[in-house]
Amino acid sequence: MNPMDLFKNLSSIQKTLQESQEKLGTIRVVGTAGGDMVAVELSGTMELTGIKISPEAVDPEDVDMLQDLIVAAFRDANAKLKERLQQEAGSLGNDFPFLKGMV
Repeated sequence: MNPMDLFKNLSSIQKTLQESQEKLGTIRVVGTAGGDMVAVELSGTMELTGIKISPEAVDPEDVDMLQDLIVAAFRDANAKLKERLQQEAGSLGNDFPFLKGMV
């Protein structure tokens, strides 16, 4: 693509990028661990938006297990979010053909 074409379309590009950023804020993924005893929700901007802990996961004698479950649920949510963001980046490439191969 001609660099001058990019410059001419700058406002359109900025608008599309802003819309994409706003869309990220609406994305939600949930990661789980321990047979769904712990669930962690992340937004598309990596903000922790929720956590649920089943009463069965709470054992005062084994706090380490609960901590491990929380970490595992976060990692699961993070992996799901990365996959979702890659899908979103692919659709962004449809809006900006010059990004092909970059996202």
